[in-house]
Amino acid sequence: MSLAIDTQNLSYCHSRFISKRRLSREVKVGHVGIGGANPLRVQSMTTTNTQDIDATVRQTLALADVGCEIVRITAPNKKAAEALGEIAKQLRAAKCELPLVADIHFLPSAAMEAAKHVEKVRINPGNYADKKKFAVKEYSDAAYDAELERLHEAFSPIVLRCKELGRAMRIGTNHGSLSDRIMNRYGDTPLGMVESALEFIRIAESHGYRDICLSMKASNPKVMIEAYRLTVARMNQENMHYPLHLGVTEAGDGEDARVKSAIGIGSLLYDGLGDTIRVSLTEDPVNEIPVARDLAEKAMALWEQHKEAPASESTQDSIDPFDFRKRETRVIDLGPSCRIGGETVPSVIVKTHHPVSNLAAIISEVCATQTKFKDAKIEGLQLEIKQAADLDAFKSLHEALHSVVQYFVLTIDALDLSDLENYPWPEGLAGITLLQHVEKEDAFYAASLLQFCRQQGFNLALDCSPEALREEIGPQLEAMGSANLILSTQGRGFPSTFAQATADRREARDNTYGHPLGTYRALVEAAKDVVPDAPIWIRNTAANTLAPQDYFSDRLLESSILSGALLCDGIGDLISIENEPQLDKATTLAYNILQGARARISKTEFVACPSCGRTLFDLQEVTQRIRSRTDHLKGVTIAIMGCIVNGPGEMADADFGYVGGAPGKINLYVGKECVQYNVPAAKALDRLIDLIKERGKWIDP
Repeated sequence: MSLAIDTQNLSYCHSRFISKRRLSREVKVGHVGIGGANPLRVQSMTTTNTQDIDATVRQTLALADVGCEIVRITAPNKKAAEALGEIAKQLRAAKCELPLVADIHFLPSAAMEAAKHVEKVRINPGNYADKKKFAVKEYSDAAYDAELERLHEAFSPIVLRCKELGRAMRIGTNHGSLSDRIMNRYGDTPLGMVESALEFIRIAESHGYRDICLSMKASNPKVMIEAYRLTVARMNQENMHYPLHLGVTEAGDGEDARVKSAIGIGSLLYDGLGDTIRVSLTEDPVNEIPVARDLAEKAMALWEQHKEAPASESTQDSIDPFDFRKRETRVIDLGPSCRIGGETVPSVIVKTHHPVSNLAAIISEVCATQTKFKDAKIEGLQLEIKQAADLDAFKSLHEALHSVVQYFVLTIDALDLSDLENYPWPEGLAGITLLQHVEKEDAFYAASLLQFCRQQGFNLALDCSPEALREEIGPQLEAMGSANLILSTQGRGFPSTFAQATADRREARDNTYGHPLGTYRALVEAAKDVVPDAPIWIRNTAANTLAPQDYFSDRLLESSILSGALLCDGIGDLISIENEPQLDKATTLAYNILQGARARISKTEFVACPSCGRTLFDLQEVTQRIRSRTDHLKGVTIAIMGCIVNGPGEMADADFGYVGGAPGKINLYVGKECVQYNVPAAKALDRLIDLIKERGKWIDP
């Protein structure tokens, strides 16, 4: 059996430049269809104790009221599975026809009981018939085949029960709960996740059962994205077309969780993948629905817009979508203490929306933001230069802020080259990058501007379309090289509504790139032949996102999708949030996106499960308590898990773990090893901090 696959000729989507929906088979979950021509379905999960029937019914009704279309309920044992019958009965009596899903992990007996009462059963391959004890064992092909036979015997009964009763099934692989057998053969990899699911699908298909959807969840969006892409590619090889349930597991709470979810789910939706989604938040599950609904509506609007659009000539780019590699770029010094390119982490640029002449307001805003963020400081400050007189104001700003801000970016679209050449630039004016948008016909101007910047010791950021770079600008710049050149493109914006997308469909037919993500990918391809090592600046602007009305549904989600998807592709050396007028919010969001995409770590990373009926403590309260004591530990990952199901497996890449072991008792982990069992909950946080100190990871706040 091969331990790796050749990804060279694998394809996972129609095009990486436009958003054309993947065609999947329809699977019915009760009366709700997923996949096929159905809209994206939004779902959530109850957090109540399943055997508390009244509480579970109330929470399910609350989810239905806010637009949830499918609800999952945990069934950790047979009694909980039996309770699903009464829950379903009471919901139907209340005229709620929401399909129910039983969440099963370890007990086949619970699955067999639950299938009597719900419309769908979720099975985790790593927990259901396999085992995870971190055992190391070499499997011969014969021994591996024997294990597959054992899986066939253990999994077949629930398959036959679901087939008999007309129930759907989700085969839900989680990155952290891969079995010992899969880990020993494939390692802790997306390929292992995919092969684990395919083994179970083949068993189901051997019984003629195909009412299946798949999920490939991970707390790391980068791993999650690669796993889903590989799933589709492998299914294509085997002529499988099962619908996909998308989600980033253990995302946590607040802005961090929404950013991570938008990066993982949004990246795949904009490539045309996905049929149902859940945004996992360590919050009231009702809060998950608006975020999921916004993501779904944006994706469906794009899919509608590109429904009839042909693929571009090249449907795939040169990025390997199955293996993360940072794009190789030239190292450029932006200022005395900041550089980009090579192996350096991406830099953050923030844009002040004050006129450059309003020195007091800009200085006050910058200093307040710097004080607030401590480690996550403003590196680059972007200013609009609208007339030659603004350059005098900039000189004063540079003098006031050069010890606080590492470099300055001047948007000079309103100036002529003569304004710059005739201006008396003083010596010692360091850390300057000029930003200019250039159309195709201004290629000679772009080259002249680059030459001027080199004479002055400035850097030049050119914002242009991929076509302009490929056809006119690139050939002008090719001989000059990319020693101090940065590239960017704003692309076309996302359609705000399904109706707008329908109206814009004719325009989309004639547009090569259907969204900003596709435009940036095309820019990288266009640069490949002329300035291949130029760093890329990811700009989130009013031109490529919606009007900034609602922070969470517009700026946060769309900026996270665009920037996060590119960063997870290995593209991006600078990032700016220019559509957010408040400097502190723009700074926060930029650093959160970088952290969510695992491109730059600037604070503690929390991996927290969203809670369910298995949870052994108040997850929301405990998460906030742990965060309040540890959120200053840059580069440390802490997992907070409600039970052993989400314990050592789900927190696969955490440094430390806080896991519910029994009522009132906590198990503490270092990596995957449990080092303290059954710590009283009242003492567990102090013990966790002691462990962090013992491992040399603690710093005083």
